[in-house]
Amino acid sequence: MARKFAELEAKMSAESIARSDARYRAMLAEMPLNELRRARGLSQEVLAKALQIKQPNVAKLEKRTDMYISTLRATIEAMGGELDIVARFPDGTVKITNFSSIGETEISEGA
Repeated sequence: MARKFAELEAKMSAESIARSDARYRAMLAEMPLNELRRARGLSQEVLAKALQIKQPNVAKLEKRTDMYISTLRATIEAMGGELDIVARFPDGTVKITNFSSIGETEISEGA
């Protein structure tokens, strides 16, 4: 019989809970687009409507390993987010602003 996570967590040590929470946060911090969409509670169909494209194009988009920044930005914004491009160096991070004025392009391009 399946047990509720709360029951299992109640038996865990504070250190185990902290490790579990850290792993959970790390997993949320990095994920592919399809997992991000699901984590946001969106279906491909709902995202397609927000992007004004057809559902199969969302499936193609999620499988892409390379896409236009404008396409990625539109997808993230359709999920309710905001895209920032950041370069990380040993001595600090820099937000790249060249892309802030890119206009929306056709999402289905090359998708």
